[in-house]
Amino acid sequence: MKLFDVYPLYNITPVKGMGSWLWDSNNQKYLDLYGGHAVISIGHSHPRYVEALSNQLSNIAFYSNSVQNPLQEKLAEKLGQIAGYPDYQLFLCNSGAEANENALKLASFVTGRKKVIAFKKAFHGRTSGAVAITDNPKIVSPFNSGHDIVFVPLNDEMAVTAALDATVAAVIIEGIQGVGGIQVPHDTFLQSLEKKCKVNGTLLILDEIQSGYGRTGKFFAHQHAGIKPSLITTAKGMGNGFPIGGVLIHPDIKPWSGMLGTTFGGNYLAASAALAVLEVIEKEKLMSNATLVGNHWLAALGKLSTIKEVRGRGLMIGIDLPDDKREVRSNLLFKHFIFTGEAKPNTIRLLPSLALTRDEADLFLTALNREL
Repeated sequence: MKLFDVYPLYNITPVKGMGSWLWDSNNQKYLDLYGGHAVISIGHSHPRYVEALSNQLSNIAFYSNSVQNPLQEKLAEKLGQIAGYPDYQLFLCNSGAEANENALKLASFVTGRKKVIAFKKAFHGRTSGAVAITDNPKIVSPFNSGHDIVFVPLNDEMAVTAALDATVAAVIIEGIQGVGGIQVPHDTFLQSLEKKCKVNGTLLILDEIQSGYGRTGKFFAHQHAGIKPSLITTAKGMGNGFPIGGVLIHPDIKPWSGMLGTTFGGNYLAASAALAVLEVIEKEKLMSNATLVGNHWLAALGKLSTIKEVRGRGLMIGIDLPDDKREVRSNLLFKHFIFTGEAKPNTIRLLPSLALTRDEADLFLTALNREL
């Protein structure tokens, strides 16, 4: 049997990771400024993370959600404390797409409606509802296309006003659009969106799967705007590589037995990994580090006249390059051995570990200057 060939792959085989660094099968060392799609939040192979998973694996790795798992309760309490949502409820699942799927389901249960407003350039995942609210027709199959979805431009209050009425179950928006090229919702736009949703009895869902977990200097990107959504979805940085996702649920939303469910969600290993991540973020003050190193990058990048535009917050940054610099990202990887992300048509995405040092950040600036 062969693998289903859906991924364009670099001819690189990572075999070891430590902090912000990777080594491949030829022992070539790389600076990792992408973290496997913003997944590596506290650094590769962090000792506390390795210890937590190893200890848990030696005791029990899995049982179903038909028995008590105190690790889930401990995780919910710790996440509520650090995120600033102690009164919310937590549903644990396995991925970002699954988190969004459950958030959409909850919004439909609560409102009795099915229409959803999403935004141009959005990416929310590849399961049925999640891919339907993703603004990329190429990956939406006929099976997925039956959902009642309206796409409006980001930061366009008039367009939202025209589309949002009492028939809409949910508005879903990323804290910062990732795949869309690090597009940042204006704080005033998010504040207006929150008010419009309340007026219409519509639930506001904040997709913080890529932009959450301290990446922007606050625990969730929407907290820069001072709003409190009905539902918040998270994944990626939540487990530092171990698959886990979650939905933070407003206390006004009441559960009933069987309302949601999952086999693997919140299993012992996932909960242990997620607890270790929160402990490290708190103990090592990684949100403050994301702000400091991110501001250093933004200031330095803003001085480079070749760059068309720089966007972002903290350690979630997008760099738009002119058409004649399309090879920069490839050169960074194969000449300077630096991993970065991309967004079409010509945007470099920086999504490193929140533990990235200023010296490591400067290695990128030096390499980028040479390529520009």
